[in-house]
Amino acid sequence: MGSDAISQGGVNRGAPARRSGGREGAPSLTELRSRMAAVPGRGESAAQRAPLGDGARRAALPVPTALAPLLPDGGLVKGSVVAYTGASSLLAGLLAAVTEGGGHAAVVGMPRLGLLAAVEMGAQLRRLAVIADPGPDPVEVAAVLLDGLDLVVLGLGGAAVAPARSRVIAARARNKGATLVVADGRWPGASLQLDARIAGYAGLGRGRGRLRSLGLTVEVRGKAGPPRRGRLDLCPNAGRVEWVLREKAAPPVEAVDTQEAVS
Repeated sequence: MGSDAISQGGVNRGAPARRSGGREGAPSLTELRSRMAAVPGRGESAAQRAPLGDGARRAALPVPTALAPLLPDGGLVKGSVVAYTGASSLLAGLLAAVTEGGGHAAVVGMPRLGLLAAVEMGAQLRRLAVIADPGPDPVEVAAVLLDGLDLVVLGLGGAAVAPARSRVIAARARNKGATLVVADGRWPGASLQLDARIAGYAGLGRGRGRLRSLGLTVEVRGKAGPPRRGRLDLCPNAGRVEWVLREKAAPPVEAVDTQEAVS
């Protein structure tokens, strides 16, 4: 089950959707909707759940352990929209954490996202759907997937989404209790902004050597409070690849007027 239930008729794990006759093409939204109902623990039951209100407990999806201290809620809040920029390595880590924890996820419009890297981090491909070519409206495809999955990672290909539409999709994610991560584009009104930049490599010499680790500088910005920053390293450990928190930068200290402080 899982993404096996939606791996036919336009959604396939690790490969672009194809029309009959072998040509690549956008998946049918009708087919996507019908397959959302087949995902265990989501689907039709998701449509019957009450929306997440402001007073509800802020439940969160699992994330790589090293990333959790940098996030205000220790994970990606269910029903939220996250704007992501920078290196795609951490996106693979998010997919791995959710699917390894029993959740279901999808990647839309990001054909170059490394699934092998996600597997090395623990991703369960049977719970991961990939729509490499979502057609002319990837936002609508992602919106349909929110009905049945826990996490949807959407690549906008450099496009900008209008504020009116982003509010509609955000309301849908909130209603379904699903999390949308938007990359490679502009999405106004996101509840969280996550940026990951390559900080360095270890193990490579002058044109040769074996890559032992990858470092990322990560910055997290919420709608309130100062940004949180830290250094994460991706390192091999006991046959798999894991994220390690090397440094957590302290939040900036607000300046205080000396005269007022001693008066």
